[in-house]
Amino acid sequence: MITYGTAEELAAALRRAAEAHGVHEKALGHFDEGWPDWYARFMMDESRSIPSHERARRGGD
Repeated sequence: MITYGTAEELAAALRRAAEAHGVHEKALGHFDEGWPDWYARFMMDESRSIPSHERARRGGD
């Protein structure tokens, strides 16, 4: 289970996911209809300390 101590921590995590997803969408060349799933995988991986370059790749799977 992922938990955040404060709203600010959650907001920061969402910002990191949004930034990485922007890169992912740019590579796709179109809007990602599956963005909620992508964010969820990215944030789960981040909580498990998976390196950012691997999170971005896995998020796009």
